[in-house]
Amino acid sequence: MIAAYDVLIIGGGPIGIACGLAAKKAGLSYIIIEKGCVVNSLYNYPLYMTFFSTSERLEIGGIPFVSINPKPSRPEALEYYRRVVTSEALNINLFEEVRAVQPNAGEYIITTSQSTYHARHVIIATGFYDIPNTLSVPGEHLPKVTHYYKDPHYYATRKVVVVGAHNSAVDAALETYRKGAQVTMVIREDEIGKRVKYWVRPDIENRIKEGSIKAYFHSTIKTIEEQAVIINTPEGEVTIPNDFVIAMTGYQPNFGFLEKAGIKLSDDEKKLPAYNPLTMETNMPHIYLAGVVCGGMDTHIWFIENSRDHADKIIQSIKR
Repeated sequence: MIAAYDVLIIGGGPIGIACGLAAKKAGLSYIIIEKGCVVNSLYNYPLYMTFFSTSERLEIGGIPFVSINPKPSRPEALEYYRRVVTSEALNINLFEEVRAVQPNAGEYIITTSQSTYHARHVIIATGFYDIPNTLSVPGEHLPKVTHYYKDPHYYATRKVVVVGAHNSAVDAALETYRKGAQVTMVIREDEIGKRVKYWVRPDIENRIKEGSIKAYFHSTIKTIEEQAVIINTPEGEVTIPNDFVIAMTGYQPNFGFLEKAGIKLSDDEKKLPAYNPLTMETNMPHIYLAGVVCGGMDTHIWFIENSRDHADKIIQSIKR
């Protein structure tokens, strides 16, 4: 049997869940398809991550998010979004990957790793955390290199190079340093990123100033070797003895999936997908975008707090 729905939502992150809540409230038949666990991207965040936003700005569907901290932590967010899914009995299929979205006689056929669905409307809320921006240097695929930082304990007493200067890189540098790692930061810009959390920025700047964490500004990785990293600096090449490289170089949406679904992308380096900001509908009729995926390569534009209203915009458009 091929299941048919008014709305099929691709992505079970906070915004995909918000879309499911809005569809349910509107009385539409819907299903959420998520290739991992509930809020899979958040699950893969660093264990001790603290959000920039306060808990009320992370709420979806008008359901209160209560936290005892000024800024909620990753475990609190996982608990909140999981409870939303279970308490609202949302129709969600987990560990099922959407592989194709194809138009067919006024509707769409959605093929997944497990089944086939028909839907009149499709919402793509897939985020951007699955595909890292690569360094494109020799040695990047060595086992010592990771684009996903999880837990500082693993790096205790080791020589660690952290690439990047924004929140993820700063958190990795500070946490591994405090677990006993010898940390070196390689930063393309001339300073720590301006979007770094305001309560963290003085910490990293002071650690660099006192020499606890070595930082090379205006610098890039040239080559990664088994026991060293060679970097280009304004003073010339520098070889750094090294055990691990944590490359916090950012991530990007799955542009190939969007294009395969027929969604147009801008011709510049931002690769902005085409959509109507009033309804979130793309150039493909009845296919909508929600959340971070709307920003193309500008992944810092959209967050949970400023894209959670996408759900209501989309469902109102569908009802009309």
